[in-house]
Amino acid sequence: MIVIMKPNAAPQSVNAVLSFVEKHGLQTHLSQGEEVTIIGIVGDKTKLPTENLVSYKDVDRIVPVTESYKLANRKFHPEPTTVQAGSASIGPGSLTIMAGPCAVETESQLVEIAQAVKEAGATILRGGAYKPRTSPYSFQGLEEEGLRYMKEAGKAFGLATICEVVSQEAIEAAVKYVDMIQIGARNMQNFILLKEAGRSGLPVLLKRGLCATIDEWLNAAEYIIAEGNPNVVLCERGIRTYETSTRNTLDLSAIPVLRERTHLPIIADPSHSTGSYRYVPPMAKAAVAAGADGLMVEVHNNPACALSDGPQSLTFKKFARLTSELKPLCALFGRE
Repeated sequence: MIVIMKPNAAPQSVNAVLSFVEKHGLQTHLSQGEEVTIIGIVGDKTKLPTENLVSYKDVDRIVPVTESYKLANRKFHPEPTTVQAGSASIGPGSLTIMAGPCAVETESQLVEIAQAVKEAGATILRGGAYKPRTSPYSFQGLEEEGLRYMKEAGKAFGLATICEVVSQEAIEAAVKYVDMIQIGARNMQNFILLKEAGRSGLPVLLKRGLCATIDEWLNAAEYIIAEGNPNVVLCERGIRTYETSTRNTLDLSAIPVLRERTHLPIIADPSHSTGSYRYVPPMAKAAVAAGADGLMVEVHNNPACALSDGPQSLTFKKFARLTSELKPLCALFGRE
């Protein structure tokens, strides 16, 4: 449930409500706007005498929250959240572009790509050091060596960095090198990994599972936030449907649905969803029009020779053209 305080409620009144709720063994989460303060309550509601709570000074009303996810819920946190990853901000008012290779292959390759995506307007360098692949015989990533390359390339060009993690050991390594960690689609409901990500201290990009509903996705985010880490960004990367013309189906309708249900930033991945570089630019533009706060785009210096996901990777020239074409669209929707 949430307790909505009256406009301009006195701090003493807010503190009194907080103390009352916590005295009964429940957790409180305070969200203060310019005029209205909301207190989110998590725990066994049967322990809380709500009839007494209503009588507290400056309490306007109590609203039940029926959804199983609470901390990710817009009812708990009406104002949109901005997540800071290194020097990059992800949230309202801007369009954050994460770009780079699906897999880090060599140091020189990553440096070349980092320079190109920076010049084209990206603010976050993405690269896979740990690659969970469908086939056990496919390239699995350079692991910690790749993370070192990420750190150096990001530092050289003033880019924040993000890398997928697949285990507790990968998280422990990643926190030494990157600014943000990613939980991939295959691990969206790996609840132990989600908890570890929540304890990592780094912002987390949470990709939607291949067959996950929006509610399941938001409950996965809840696992991370419940560990004390509110810096979660959701990434729509396509879901599995009966259609085979693209690798997955990019669910653009998820973006406005999420905007209504959660305060967390939302980005889209047109590369993994379509599986083809031809479809990346139109789907990227469509995601911006739908209200996405950012994009994750795969870029490679030589897609034909990429060790992972070359067919969906943009060349430097194609990526620069895309970012140039996005500028008027961002201006139309009030984003930088």
